[in-house]
Amino acid sequence: QVRLVESGGGLVQPGGSLKLSCAPSGTMFGAAYMAWYRQAPGKQRELVARISSAGSTNYADSVKARFTISRDNAKNTVYLQMNSLKPEDTAVYYCNAHTLLGDYWGQGTQVTVSS
Repeated sequence: QVRLVESGGGLVQPGGSLKLSCAPSGTMFGAAYMAWYRQAPGKQRELVARISSAGSTNYADSVKARFTISRDNAKNTVYLQMNSLKPEDTAVYYCNAHTLLGDYWGQGTQVTVSS
């Protein structure tokens, strides 16, 4: 069964940057949308950013102007460039792909912003 695999998480100081990557473990039908979600301890999972196959994007207000989502359609890969990170960005970040055959999720990657 195909799943998504995230990478790039870690510990970073406030004001720092990280880039997350997400790719399928095998062949996956083309995704109409790919997205990043995050879940902080004790909070609900929330949408961080989403990108369509045509490149249209939308972002949560809390990350606008700091995060950039991009994708490689040929590889069904999605990226999240995170700049000016804040402690409140600390969470497990999950990758999602929405296809005609259903939704796929990754196992999550931890991002911790702390001095």
